[in-house]
Amino acid sequence: MTDVPQSPVVSIVMAMRNSARTIEFAVKSIQMQSLADWEIILIDDGSTDGGSSIVEAFGDPRIRLHRESQTLGLAARLNQAVTMSRGEFIARMDADDICFPERLAKQVAKLRSDSALDLIGCHTLVFNDAGGVIGVMHAGLDHETITARPFEGFPLPHPTWFGRARWFRENLYDPTLMKTQDQDLLLRTFTKSRLGALDEVLLGYRQDKPDLAKKLRGRLVFAGSLLRYAERGGGYGAAVVGITKHFAKAILDVGAAVLGISRYTQRRRFQTVPQDVGLRWTDLWRKLKNRGSTKSCAE
Repeated sequence: MTDVPQSPVVSIVMAMRNSARTIEFAVKSIQMQSLADWEIILIDDGSTDGGSSIVEAFGDPRIRLHRESQTLGLAARLNQAVTMSRGEFIARMDADDICFPERLAKQVAKLRSDSALDLIGCHTLVFNDAGGVIGVMHAGLDHETITARPFEGFPLPHPTWFGRARWFRENLYDPTLMKTQDQDLLLRTFTKSRLGALDEVLLGYRQDKPDLAKKLRGRLVFAGSLLRYAERGGGYGAAVVGITKHFAKAILDVGAAVLGISRYTQRRRFQTVPQDVGLRWTDLWRKLKNRGSTKSCAE
């Protein structure tokens, strides 16, 4: 059994609600990391599907599971996990995503080699529930690229976020937001932070079927974030342009759904998966399926 680190290098903060179908692979992918000095702070946000029992069955003391009976939402639970973290660095990850084995080690090395960076990400391989590959979502590689069009959004996939613990503690999520919490956080902090990304695919990002309602809610919530940014002195002109573009995209989303081409437009958003990345993913998915019982993973 792995010893419990008192001050781990990395704290992975994660919240779940009714994620029994996906949480096992997510946790297994952390246990398969080449860097073993980590802890997971996992907040169960009032689940009713038995997901916590799956996590408990791992028997891994590095997993700090906290069951909550009340549902407060992702942002509030992430803030809770951040305040409980003990690591030098904090990594984000959702309960339905999968890390490639070298993710933590490579992101640690990047931040340790560049003291100017506060938060980094990486590219993601987008996959469906069956493990099938959909495409690659690219991150902006440097601060200037990531923040070039803040009113349209920041190309830094949220499950790949990896930053200094100090940055996360000083910049908490807005607990009132139920969608686009990460984009809102970047909008509030990008002028006082330094962002970057690794030019590698290090995370599998689950997206099965397009969810129109979720997309529309996200665009509406981010429009509110843009207005608040303008009120704080960020400029109404640029905010209005950004809001207009988001509503135009919402119209296109509705049109794609009406025409029945949502899956086609979903695929067009992503880049072709390089052969070597596809092979790495296939091998990782196979290992996750064949790894055995949850208890054996922790040994």
